[in-house]
Amino acid sequence: MAKAKQEELLKAVEEMSVLELSEFVKALEDKFGVSAAVVAAAPAAGAAAPAESGEEASEQTVFNVVLASGGANKIAVIKAVRELVPTLGLADAKALVDTAPKEVMTAVNKKTADEAKEKLTAAGATVELK
Repeated sequence: MAKAKQEELLKAVEEMSVLELSEFVKALEDKFGVSAAVVAAAPAAGAAAPAESGEEASEQTVFNVVLASGGANKIAVIKAVRELVPTLGLADAKALVDTAPKEVMTAVNKKTADEAKEKLTAAGATVELK
């Protein structure tokens, strides 16, 4: 793929809201018969860490949103999780919150990760961006 085309697609994805991004990922999964979790994990496994020989580490641009704790108001957190990941059913969202720490979103841009963290934190959850 041409570099200009990649940059154009990355810019479009970067500007998407959490809901739009979730719907886009679902459409890609349906179209190509893949799971975003598997696709996102593959590059991470082969990614090399910055060398310690003085190379400057670049600013992180891809984040995983991790629900560290569901907090005291689990019902609000379950609702927030379902808003962020509409493909999750009620039982799946409840199981995710009950078994925290769990990843809620994988390989999302900073804006999306911050929006997700804000929404989950407002619902009473403890969230980490990794």
